[in-house]
Amino acid sequence: MESGPAIFAGAVFALFGAGLLMWTGARLRRREPVGLGVSPVASAALAGMAGTVALALGGYCLTRL
Repeated sequence: MESGPAIFAGAVFALFGAGLLMWTGARLRRREPVGLGVSPVASAALAGMAGTVALALGGYCLTRL
């Protein structure tokens, strides 16, 4: 009964994390700012950490089935 919400939450976290990491990588590759008005290094690091944490949470949710 609890596997449905865990699968949904895991998929959402994993898709968001993967998308954020891909978007951040694409912005950095084109040398465009990740966040406007913020230090490029700080914004890239924060976005990378947030994407990694979301991807890890997605993996955690999917392994708890």
